[in-house]
Amino acid sequence: MTALDRYQDALTIQRVLHTTRTIAIVGLSGNELRASHFVGYYLKRHGYRIVPVNPREQEILGERSYPSLREVPVPVDLVNVFRAPDALPEIARETVEIGATALWCQFGVINEEGARIAEDGGVSVVMDRCLKVEHARYVGRMHWLGFNTRRITSVRAGLQ
Repeated sequence: MTALDRYQDALTIQRVLHTTRTIAIVGLSGNELRASHFVGYYLKRHGYRIVPVNPREQEILGERSYPSLREVPVPVDLVNVFRAPDALPEIARETVEIGATALWCQFGVINEEGARIAEDGGVSVVMDRCLKVEHARYVGRMHWLGFNTRRITSVRAGLQ
């Protein structure tokens, strides 16, 4: 078991996906070519309320953008992070402060201190996983093909 396994538990991921209604996306970009924009678009299209958190933008995906989590005026279930790992401790503090129930760190956003801060505040943590990919795996179209395989691949056996 690697150190990240505790933050990639299938049951935790499924619970978060099924109980979340409002997602604050920290680092959501207005640039359509950025991964954060595509993930935000996908989540909005699948019925989640998206709240952009980006001090450089006024509006993203038709939603008002806020400079920080503390300034978001609505209750947030999940904080999804598209920022550098060293920003995670402060984001985790804000996540606890606003009363969110989960903190989701996208691929490469790995910071043990941030995870500990969130967990100590009673927040569930998923780390180094893509929210869009996991939604597709457990809720969307990939449900049967990718269910609980712990990996998604396009490589077919025998064609390596």
